[in-house]
Amino acid sequence: MLSYTEQPNAVRRLMRFTLEWLNRLKGVDVILFFIVMLLKQLWFNKLIHVPNMDMDGYDTVVAIGTLALVTFWTFWLPTRGRIMALIVLNLLLSFIMYADLIYYRYFQDFISVPVLLQANQVDSLGESIGTLMHAKDFLLGVDWLLIIPFGVYVIWKGRSDLRRDSHGYGYGYSSMRKTPLWRKAVIRIAVSAAIFAIGMSMSIGNVNEAKKTWALGLFDGNWWNVSLYNVTGIVGFHGYDVYRYAKLHWIDSEQASAEETAEAMAWTEARGDKRQSLESDPTFGEYKGSNVIVVQMEAFQNFMIGKSVGGQEITPNLNKLVKESAYFSQFYHQTAQGRTSDADFLSNCSLQPMMSGSVFIQYPNHQYNCMTSTLKDNGYATAAFHAYEGGFWNRNTMYANMGYDTFYSKKNYEMDEPVGWSLGDNSFFRQSVDLMSKEQQPFYSFLITLSSHYPFTMPESEKKLNVGELDGTIMGDYLQAVHYVDASIGTFIDRLKAEGLWNNTIVAFYGDHDNSIRDWSLFETFLGQPLNDLQREMILKQVPFIVHLPDGKYAGTHTNVGGQLDVTPTILHLLGISTADMTLLGQPLLTSQPQSKLVVQRNGAFTDGTVYYMPSGDAVAENGKCWNIAANKLGDVQKCLGAVEDARTELSMSDQIVQHDLIASFRAAAVEASADGGEATAVNTSGAGK
Repeated sequence: MLSYTEQPNAVRRLMRFTLEWLNRLKGVDVILFFIVMLLKQLWFNKLIHVPNMDMDGYDTVVAIGTLALVTFWTFWLPTRGRIMALIVLNLLLSFIMYADLIYYRYFQDFISVPVLLQANQVDSLGESIGTLMHAKDFLLGVDWLLIIPFGVYVIWKGRSDLRRDSHGYGYGYSSMRKTPLWRKAVIRIAVSAAIFAIGMSMSIGNVNEAKKTWALGLFDGNWWNVSLYNVTGIVGFHGYDVYRYAKLHWIDSEQASAEETAEAMAWTEARGDKRQSLESDPTFGEYKGSNVIVVQMEAFQNFMIGKSVGGQEITPNLNKLVKESAYFSQFYHQTAQGRTSDADFLSNCSLQPMMSGSVFIQYPNHQYNCMTSTLKDNGYATAAFHAYEGGFWNRNTMYANMGYDTFYSKKNYEMDEPVGWSLGDNSFFRQSVDLMSKEQQPFYSFLITLSSHYPFTMPESEKKLNVGELDGTIMGDYLQAVHYVDASIGTFIDRLKAEGLWNNTIVAFYGDHDNSIRDWSLFETFLGQPLNDLQREMILKQVPFIVHLPDGKYAGTHTNVGGQLDVTPTILHLLGISTADMTLLGQPLLTSQPQSKLVVQRNGAFTDGTVYYMPSGDAVAENGKCWNIAANKLGDVQKCLGAVEDARTELSMSDQIVQHDLIASFRAAAVEASADGGEATAVNTSGAGK
C-alpha cells in the first residue's frame, strides 16, 4: 500500500481518475474528441458568417465524416498513445481554424498550401493581425486550458499510474488482461477499418454526390475556396487543398496536352485579333515614345473620389487630376488572395491571378508578356519603386523575370518619414523622382504606395481631416490615410512638372484592392445612406483608374467598363506597340469608340457595365444574382447566364496559361512554325511576343 505522503494530490487524482476512466471505456476519448471538434466547427462557421453557408444537416454529416478520416488511425494505438494523438489533433485543427478565421477576416478566403509558401508575409502584417482578433475567438481554444495540462500528465505520470491501477492500486480496474497480441491487433485493425469506411461514406461519399448535383462544376472551376468549404467543411477543405496542390505540382506536373495548348492558343489568339483590329484607331501610337509612369495606390477605392468630410475634400489633388485626365469611373480591381501582388500581376502582365495564393510566389519563373519586358524590348529603361522589403511577395525574383532593370526597394530609401508600414508616401515619391530623373529616357517606372495600408495608422500630425463621428474608427483612420496619400500625390505631380517630365510622360494611377474594412455601418455613416448588396460590391471592387496624357487629351469621365487586366493593353496601345501576338487577356480602354467587354472576378462574378453577376456559394449559375446597375436593383438572372460560361472560360484559360507555362510553349511553337515556313498556321503567333 502507498503511504499517505505518497498519495497523489487532488489534481493528479482527478487526472488519474480521468485517464483510468478513458482506459476502461474504450473509444470514449474519440467520442469526446468528435463532440468538441464538431462544436468548434459550428462556432467557426458562426464566426465567419458567410451568407447562405450556415452549417446544416449535410454539413454536420460531412464534418463527422472528415473527423473520422482524421482519427481512424488512432485506434491502432494503446490508450495513452491514442489520447496524446487526439490532443495533438485537437491543438492542430483548432489552430488551423483560428488561422483560417484571421485570414478570412482580412482576405475573405481561407489559407491554402500556396499561401503557406508565403508564410513569411505573415510576420510583416504586424499590427494588422492584432486588429483582426476578437475576444469571442477564445472559444475555439478554451478546452486547451484542460487538455494541455492533462496531456502533460499523460506523458509524465500516466504510464506509472495506469500500471499501479492495473496491479490493484487506485481504482482497481486492470487494463492488462491476458489478451493475445494478435487478437488485439485484429480488433484494432477492424475498428480502424470500420471508422475509415464510415468516414469515407459520410464525407467523400456525400461530397461526390454534391459534385454531381448542386455543386456541379465547382471542383473543376475552383472559383473560390469558400465555395469549396461550403461542400467539404473546414477540415475537408484542407484535406482537399493538400490533394489539389499535390495533384497540380507533383502528380500532374507534366505539361498541358497538345489539345489543351492548342485550345488556349486559339482562345488567346482571338483576344489578340480583337486588339489588332483596334490598331487602326486614331489613338493607336498617338503617344509613341512617351515615358510611362504607373502608380499602384494601396487600398485606394473609387468611392473616395470627389467626396468630402467635415467640409474638406478628401482627395483634392486627385479630384483636380480627374478633370485633366481620362478617368474611368467603372474600373474594377480583380485581385484574389495575392492582393497587392495580384494587382501588380494583373496590371503589368494582363493575366488573371490564382484562385489561391500568389503567382509571384507560385510561378515566378514562368514566362509572361508583361508590359515591363515589352517596353524594355522597345528601348525603355525599366524600374520598380517600392519602399518595402524586396523579398516581400517574392518581388526580387519576380521583378527580375518581368524585365525590370532595377528594383528600388526599402534598402534604397532613406527612412526619413516613417508612416504606417514603412516610409511615408510623401518622402517615397520625392526620393523616387530623385532616382527617376536620372533614368535614361524613354523610361518605364512602376511605383507602389504603402501609407494607406490597413490598419491605416497615421501620425497625429498627419491627421488633418475633421472626420466627425468617424473619429477613432477604422473608417476615420482610412479617410485620414487617403487624404495624406492624396497630398503626397499632389507633391509628386509638382515634382514631375519641375523636372520637366510631366509633359512627355503618360502617368497612370490605379487602386490595387479594397480597404479590408467590413463594418458596413461605417460606410453607411460616411455615405449617409443604407447600402444594398450591389452598392457594397461596387464599393469593394471599384478602384480609380486615371490616365494623364502629355497633352491632356481625352480628359473627362469615361464610363466604359474596365479592369486591371486592361492597364497594359491600354498603355501599349497609346504607345503604338502592337499586342496582337501577345498573350494578354485585356484590351485597350482608351479608344475613339469605347469597346464592350466583360470584367471577370476571380470568384466568377462579372460585369459588362450594365449588369453585375454575383455567383452563389453553391456554384449553381442559376442561383446567382443578376443586378441591373443603372436601376440599382435585382434583375432577371437569365440576363446574366449567357456570360457565365465566358467568365469561367477566361478563368480556366488563364489558369492553364500560368500553371503550365504555356507562353513558353506558344513561343516555342511560333519559332517552330517560322522555321517550317509559316505553314503551321494553327499556332500562328499568339504569345510569341516577348
